[in-house]
Amino acid sequence: MTKEQFSPYITYSREEWARLQETTSITISEEELEKLEGIYETLSVKEITEVYLPLVRLLSIKIEAAKQLHALTDHFLQQETRKVPYILGIAGSVSVGKSTTARALTFLLSSLTPNYKVDLVTTDGFLYPNQVLEEKGIMNRKGFPESYNVKALIEFLTEIKSGNTNVRAPVYSHLHYNVIQDDYTEVVEPDVVILEGVNVLQTPIQTGERVSSIYVSDFFDLSLYIDAEEQNIANWYVERFKLLKKTAFTEEASYFKRYANLSDQEAEQVAKDIWNRINKMNLELNIRPTKGRADIIIEKGNDHKVSSLALRKL
Repeated sequence: MTKEQFSPYITYSREEWARLQETTSITISEEELEKLEGIYETLSVKEITEVYLPLVRLLSIKIEAAKQLHALTDHFLQQETRKVPYILGIAGSVSVGKSTTARALTFLLSSLTPNYKVDLVTTDGFLYPNQVLEEKGIMNRKGFPESYNVKALIEFLTEIKSGNTNVRAPVYSHLHYNVIQDDYTEVVEPDVVILEGVNVLQTPIQTGERVSSIYVSDFFDLSLYIDAEEQNIANWYVERFKLLKKTAFTEEASYFKRYANLSDQEAEQVAKDIWNRINKMNLELNIRPTKGRADIIIEKGNDHKVSSLALRKL
């Protein structure tokens, strides 16, 4: 018996996965593609067609099945049927492309199933404000488990799953590198909520929470983990930093404006230092260990393109 047969996952190469597309098609403009792309990640029509369309088709099947199960269960229990949002969690390292995947899935689910109201929420908004991180002495561990207000995140997910019609999520500004005080995004009667962040598959033991009985992932109907070779992720982080140095960092309000005048060589050295001191450690200790908890693992090659997908079969 092969190692694959013992694995809880069944793996599809990109070519095998693309064959599952069937006849589903979508027209997407260059402008729409640009809105979905990351800072250092392009997204082609080919990638949408071969990777994301089959994935959205699978998600649609699972979403409809979940809705039917809720309706049948409510009927059996003689309860009034109510809308219970389907929650999809997306995890992975900094710079691996979680946000691009989340935006693509949000766009495609909304486009191909217009009756779905799809909301995208990132866990960045549930980071403690910088002032709190400074008081706790963990500003240099931003993104690590202890830097998140997990209690608030779980309360948010509880409200969503309980069917509350209007739930607020805090907003994070990458420009200011901080949670925006008194600013919220409204999540109103969603059919699907996509929650994206490095911490969504972490356990209470990892997060340092005393309440060890509730996981963020307990609220998920399905979870994805975006993965790639560590050196590739590190390279993408450095290249993204260098690009930001020439764009967002030049803005007067940018938290990182001090890096705007660095040479490319200096910026590369700073980015490598930040990666090695912070992001590499967080990936190895807190993020990658959650990979085996995902229902679907999306593997990327060194060109940022998806090379394979592994689906949990157990």
